[in-house]
Amino acid sequence: MLKPIRLLVVDDHAIVREGIGSLLARRKDIEIVGQAADGKQALDAVATLQPDVVLMDIAMPVMNGLEATREIHKAFPATRVLVLTQYENKEYVMPLLRAGAVGYIIKNARASELIDAIRAVYDEGVYLPPRITRAVVNVIAEAAAEGGEPALLTEREIQVVRLVAEGLSSREIADQLHISAKTVDTHRANIMEKLGVRHSAELVKYAIRKGLVSA
Repeated sequence: MLKPIRLLVVDDHAIVREGIGSLLARRKDIEIVGQAADGKQALDAVATLQPDVVLMDIAMPVMNGLEATREIHKAFPATRVLVLTQYENKEYVMPLLRAGAVGYIIKNARASELIDAIRAVYDEGVYLPPRITRAVVNVIAEAAAEGGEPALLTEREIQVVRLVAEGLSSREIADQLHISAKTVDTHRANIMEKLGVRHSAELVKYAIRKGLVSA
């Protein structure tokens, strides 16, 4: 059996930490190695416990989740930060991604989604639910339209990126843009080739790495 994912849970509410502990108690592939009630405690715990993944709240005393994420990313780049919060607008999402978070999940998500998110950031290095991915890709498209680094994308490719982010199929995109599905597939292939990515998760990582996501 492979070693379990070592998880540190960071939240200033004990009931939340205990609830997550109960939720994951029977998971053989995830082991909670520690808890922290604020960002400063989280930094100390990461240094001591060296977890694989940190499940991070944003609003906390002493040091908030944004500051803690930034410090963890700088000092312990191998530890992946998955943000768990009630906020889902880009004013919260983008600064956290720029600070080094590789995952973002909303507190009203199902238990199965939280488990999937923990596994994803450990295995694939990134996890964003569809509505968050849509916000990130929109920012990338806006940067391209304003002449940012991905300006090599054409106006039509930017349109395709937006619609892909909204979860539309090639046929649905074709219907909206009044082009053939084959043409949509060609645009998608060109976008991936130009940006050097293979799927949406890599597109998000590209945006974070290049600093294209900003509030």
